Amino acid sequence: MRARQYREAGVDIDAGQALIDRIKPHAKSTYRPEVASALGGFAGLSAIPAGYREPMLVSCTDGVGTKLKLAIMLNRHDTVGQDLVAMCVNDLVVCGAEPLFFLDYFATGKLDVEVAEAVVRGIADACRVCNMSLLGGETAEMPGIYGGEDYDLAGFSVGVVEKANIINGQSIKEGDVLIGLSSSGIHSNGFSLVRKIINERNCDLDSDFAGETLGEALLKPTKLYAPIVRKLLEETTINGMAHITGGGLIENIPRMIPEGMCAVIHRDAWPRPALMTWLQQMGDLSDDDMWTTFNCGLGMVLCVPADEVDACLTRCEALGETATIVGEIKPGVNDETRIVIE
Repeated sequence: MRARQYREAGVDIDAGQALIDRIKPHAKSTYRPEVASALGGFAGLSAIPAGYREPMLVSCTDGVGTKLKLAIMLNRHDTVGQDLVAMCVNDLVVCGAEPLFFLDYFATGKLDVEVAEAVVRGIADACRVCNMSLLGGETAEMPGIYGGEDYDLAGFSVGVVEKANIINGQSIKEGDVLIGLSSSGIHSNGFSLVRKIINERNCDLDSDFAGETLGEALLKPTKLYAPIVRKLLEETTINGMAHITGGGLIENIPRMIPEGMCAVIHRDAWPRPALMTWLQQMGDLSDDDMWTTFNCGLGMVLCVPADEVDACLTRCEALGETATIVGEIKPGVNDETRIVIE
């Protein structure tokens, strides 16, 4: 009786079981040795890796935002899973943490197994890249909250860092150099503005844009910085890191700058991606609008001692990462100003 009542209410319990059966192999393929539970239980279990003397757990949570509306519009669901993982794990690694495990939350009005599996497959693929276990998650059908094909995503990640090796920006000093790591596109911030521009300008998402469609360029998933950051930390001193998310360069770089210091960014130090130029022109946006909304081509900014800059750049090149000197640390002009773009 209860199953029939659920179906009459629009909740497909058979689809939920089908999804679990499909995603189990994807999740299991991500498991680190520390995982001590199977997918489908009430909670996931993971040990802290051996070798840590004073382990500090680090946690982050985030979502994909309204970029999902574009994915739904284009019926393209295989990239937003990476967006979800990246938005969480990129925050995690800025303090020097090793990613351990990830949990996802998928909410929709009526479960489409094909769509949900595509999303979770993207999550699992991204977790493998970051050497992070997809430990579990939740799929919620909520008719009346979500309509049509709409769905929402949220993620939660946990990592671990040796207490003595925490990177919090407090060791940043005058003369340190700022190195920018290239972004893969817009990543997952500013899409309310992006969608407004598309609607107001009646943009054709199937039109050509630098060898791909405009829709493909806009949906390009957020870059995963965990692998390169973890490798850089093995050989390079990094005094601070900033993941460039909502608020752009202007709001995120100051989050790593200690009191009394200021990040000076040289606006012409790196090439502006064509997509950023297109957005500024189509949206008639000022430079300030761009700096405070988009990553402008830099998804992560590292603060490195001056005598280790060449080694850091060489290592980035060897790893296939585009890295550029974009500024330096100078004494602050006042207590409020932590960044200047000149």
